[in-house]
Amino acid sequence: MSQAFEVGRGRMESLDRTFDTFGTAGTMDGTATWLTHLAENATSSTLVDEEMSRFPKPLRTFAAVVAIIIMIIGLAGNLLTIIALCKYPKVRNVAAAFIISLCLADFVFCLLVLPFDSIRFINASWANVDFLCVLVPFLRYGNVGVSLLSVAAITINRYIMIAHHAIYGRVYKKYWIAAMIIFCWVFSYGMQIPTLLKVWGKFDYDPNLETCSIVKDSYGRTSKTFLFVMGFLIPCVVIVGCYAKIFWVVHKSESRMRKHAGPTIKSPHTPGRDIKEIKQKRSEWRITKMVLVIFLSFLACYLPITIVKVADPEVRYPACHVLGYLLLYFASCVNPIIYVIMNKQYRQAYAGAIGCSWVRVSLTPYGSSAPGGGLQVQQDFAQGNFEHRHVVTLTKL
Repeated sequence: MSQAFEVGRGRMESLDRTFDTFGTAGTMDGTATWLTHLAENATSSTLVDEEMSRFPKPLRTFAAVVAIIIMIIGLAGNLLTIIALCKYPKVRNVAAAFIISLCLADFVFCLLVLPFDSIRFINASWANVDFLCVLVPFLRYGNVGVSLLSVAAITINRYIMIAHHAIYGRVYKKYWIAAMIIFCWVFSYGMQIPTLLKVWGKFDYDPNLETCSIVKDSYGRTSKTFLFVMGFLIPCVVIVGCYAKIFWVVHKSESRMRKHAGPTIKSPHTPGRDIKEIKQKRSEWRITKMVLVIFLSFLACYLPITIVKVADPEVRYPACHVLGYLLLYFASCVNPIIYVIMNKQYRQAYAGAIGCSWVRVSLTPYGSSAPGGGLQVQQDFAQGNFEHRHVVTLTKL
């Protein structure tokens, strides 16, 4: 009896072990199947995300390459401009102080913002880090604001220098210049404080743009449209108004100069007068080209992104958004070309900054880079001193 019981007990234990084996195997098979299914779901989810992306892969690749090129050019160009303006005292006038502020903002933009903005076209995994998702757009919009206000400040400086020379010395003292530059930085970043505190929109991942930007808060409010519109309209009005007045004053001065410089006895053939008129027309045309380049570059870089942000907030046309961003990025490297390269004296300072010993930086005291140069020009015009050197000085705006 006891032997039969032991045999039965042994069979039951063997059967239990068999069930345990099959149960464990079944569990292991189930776990393996579940993990495989999960991996397949993750893979398919990634593929779906890429397929459902609003931005085609060729477009994203092109945008990333262009953004990296702009970043490299912007870093080199803005740094070289800052060094050139700081190294040579003779070109450090009032306008140069604002140009340094402009180039510094663009340099920070290229250094801290463009690396993330260029990578996001390929892989926006950095957007998962909450700190970066707030910092990058905060720096992006802040530095763009500083650049826009610096452009406006340069325009106002040249407007006062030409049109209101009597108050130029009182307005542009060292402490006022420092206050103006500080205002550009504080105002640009201060405008984002409500968004930073999530009172008026918030910095977060935008699934439409597939990057971190300003999105709607819990109440459905966002400051993005307001910032883009005001950031474009204010500098645009300042640039158009000031440069229109500058050109009018210069044209009026040139007309007055032609009147005073005319021969006392009119003759049907006056070669000297014809040559002088040709030079005066060239002078006016150089000023006109400078105004057109500044204004058209401003429109080309900032108008498209403003229109796109206002007209297409849901990103129905992704190619337009990419083009707008690339033009916005391009503004960070085009400013040194417009405000520095087009001036011969700054080109000489550039050459000296990069170590070209064969270039001698000879800066004339009558150039626009000389402190008070524009003031002296206007005083000479007012006194009727219409020497050729003053005409040349006026063209170096």
